[in-house]
Amino acid sequence: MNIQENTYYKKVFKKSWSFTNAAILLGLINVSMLAFTGKPWGVTTSFTYWGAWIMQAFGGHPEKWYFFQKKIDALNGGFFNDLHSLSNVGIILGALLATLLASRFRVKKIVSFHQLIPGIIGGLLMGYGARISFGCNIGALFSGVASMSVHGWMYWVFILIGASVGGIILEKYFM
Repeated sequence: MNIQENTYYKKVFKKSWSFTNAAILLGLINVSMLAFTGKPWGVTTSFTYWGAWIMQAFGGHPEKWYFFQKKIDALNGGFFNDLHSLSNVGIILGALLATLLASRFRVKKIVSFHQLIPGIIGGLLMGYGARISFGCNIGALFSGVASMSVHGWMYWVFILIGASVGGIILEKYFM
C-alpha cells in the first residue's frame, strides 16, 4: 500500500488541522510541560542557555551576569538536564519530520539582499524582545494567558501593535 494514499497519513500530514484539534494538542503540551518541569511551556529561555553554554565552551563567564546568577542551577545543569532545551530540539526535529513526511521540504535561495537585512534586524529585535518580556509567543503569550497572568494579556496587546507597525514599515520600505 502506498503511504500517500493512506487515510490517516492524509488526515495528519496533508490536510490542515482544525483550530479545535490544534488548540487541544497545544493545551495538552502546555499542561504536560508544566507537570514534568514545574514551569509553563517556554522556548526562548533555553536559547539563552544555549548561547551561555557556547560562550562557556569558548572561555566566557556568563555565570557572572545578573540573569544567570538567579538561574545558576539551570546553567550548571547542562543541556540534557534542561527539559525545555530537549523540547526545543523535539520541536525542530518534529517540524523537519512533518515537513519531510508531507513532501514539503524545500531549500530556497535568498530572494534578495534587500530582504535579508530586515530579516536579520527583525530576528535580533524579536530575540531581544523575548528576553525583556518574559519570553516569546509561547512563554509570554500562550503560557501567560493560559495561567491568567496579566503579563500575557499585556503581551498580546503590544504584539498586535508591534506587528501592525512592523508590517507597515516592512511594506513601505522593504517590499
